[in-house]
Amino acid sequence: MRKPKITVIGSINMDLVTITKRMPLQGETVVGETFRLIPGGKGANQAVAAARLGADVQMIGAVGTDAFGTELLQHLAKEGIIVDGVKPVTDTETGIATIIISEGDNRIIVVPGANHALRSDDLERWEEKIATSDVCLLQLEIPLSVVERAVSIAKRNGVRVILNPAPAQPLPDTLLDQVDFLTPNEHERDVVLAGRPLKQWAHKLIVTEGKRGVSFQRNGEQVLIPGFRVPVVDTTGAGDTFNGALAVALSKGMALEDACRYANAAAALSVTKLGAQTGMPTERELESFLAEKG
Repeated sequence: MRKPKITVIGSINMDLVTITKRMPLQGETVVGETFRLIPGGKGANQAVAAARLGADVQMIGAVGTDAFGTELLQHLAKEGIIVDGVKPVTDTETGIATIIISEGDNRIIVVPGANHALRSDDLERWEEKIATSDVCLLQLEIPLSVVERAVSIAKRNGVRVILNPAPAQPLPDTLLDQVDFLTPNEHERDVVLAGRPLKQWAHKLIVTEGKRGVSFQRNGEQVLIPGFRVPVVDTTGAGDTFNGALAVALSKGMALEDACRYANAAAALSVTKLGAQTGMPTERELESFLAEKG
């Protein structure tokens, strides 16, 4: 069977992860338990999730020419991801995310750095690679103008587009009209579609609802795919795992309901380990989990 071919256009960060028993209050200092540097960024996370599930993945993005940038490129390459489309940027640092984890939940501050140095014109040289993809997967940690150009390139080549609208911001109608699927959580959905009729794009919405699962519309009716019950260690990257797995499932030709269940299971497995990418399952692990759950 031919491997799914996915192009991910998005952010590449280094995650600075601190684990503490409780979140500090405003102006308060608490003593943390552990600190780790973990490769992250929503784009890179989704690329790793898809690659671990057996897809051929190419990444388009930008990193600084600093130590973090070098380490992140090496890490992506080790995951089997093609990084020819990642632009080195000399005048700014690699993006970082500061993540505080407490009681199985997290708070995150992202500093975009080189991710915002990616330009629309950078995509033109990669049009042929985008055109041969089964799915183009995007998020919003890169400039919106780049996202819009990527969607335009994908659609004129007949490539299916999944847009994960995170971090949430209002999006132009022209962009929403072109994408095939929008994958927000409930908060992101409300921000993206604020003041506009939900029904106009309801057929494109796949809404992640945490442990409840994921919902979408089928023939005008709301469908909820329940989540899987697992011990939660760290929720960081669960949504990214879902999106990477969804891209793989749809590339394999799965029906939307089956694809959502597949992606739900991948996301569930991801929260059982610390770190966004470190918790992402392999294809074998996911198939075993699905078989176990019937």
